[in-house]
Amino acid sequence: MTKALMARLDRLLANLGYGSRRDVQALVSAGKVTLDGVAIKDAGLKIAVTADLPDHLKIRGVPVDPPAPLVLIMHKPLGVVCSHREDGERIYDLLPRRWQIRDPALSSVGRLDKDTSGLILITDDGDFLHRVISPKRHVPKVYRAVLDRPLTGTEDAIFASGTLMLEGEEKPLLPATLEVLGEREARLTITEGRYHQVRRMFAAVGNHVTGLHRERIGGLALPDDLAAGDHQILTAAQAEAVFDV
Repeated sequence: MTKALMARLDRLLANLGYGSRRDVQALVSAGKVTLDGVAIKDAGLKIAVTADLPDHLKIRGVPVDPPAPLVLIMHKPLGVVCSHREDGERIYDLLPRRWQIRDPALSSVGRLDKDTSGLILITDDGDFLHRVISPKRHVPKVYRAVLDRPLTGTEDAIFASGTLMLEGEEKPLLPATLEVLGEREARLTITEGRYHQVRRMFAAVGNHVTGLHRERIGGLALPDDLAAGDHQILTAAQAEAVFDV
């Protein structure tokens, strides 16, 4: 059995975004931090950092946020960016403010552009992030696209051929699967993550994407009841479902 990591309470809560270590010490002095219902008196107390920490440790009666590693699934709305550096409203602005100063920091697993909605994963687990986006794993990503012009009926064969070249590139795309949903709507499954890949694929066959929504990454689908802008914390087992393909 793996021995639980131990951490000083003040350092742990500071890393979770609850303020500076001095702020945490003030909370402890005021009796606001409890462990299994008993007020903690020493901010330097060593705490076992386990996945069920929120069941035991509370601040002002509210369970603390889960410690790292943390994986979130978010329904990214239109008009929001995924980059920490890009201008405009960011996906991180949709999370609790204290989560923006967690250490380790939260990062998106890949990106969706400003005009694309749907499933985005956010994590502080670097190993998980790199396993998902690794080009060696070919984790499939499923998008629903609305198009400017009617489909011609030839797109599925072209996308599946493994020979389609995107403008400005020298390596053909891996085979992709197209499912026609309507005259101007399709579901596309890709196993790569090239820049604006879906939009550029349809551009390569003479069409233009007017709406794009990611429905799934690997074995993990966007929940039907997760509204745009909302997020859920995933258990370790739920997060690993990404690789169930």
